[in-house]
Amino acid sequence: MGEKQIDQQWIDRIVQSLQGIEYGSVEIVVHDSQITQIDRLEKQRFPLQKKQQTGKLKEVKFK
Repeated sequence: MGEKQIDQQWIDRIVQSLQGIEYGSVEIVVHDSQITQIDRLEKQRFPLQKKQQTGKLKEVKFK
């Protein structure tokens, strides 16, 4: 198997897809030894809220 070079344009696209993600994933799809698709899945995390005995929600903070 011969080693193929990755075009700088694809490297830039991958890096751009990774920028700003706190939680999530970047999937690179390859067909016939060529990148054909980049999927970015970004998740947003929110603090949990817990009910107090009074029925009101109380914010729970994580470090």
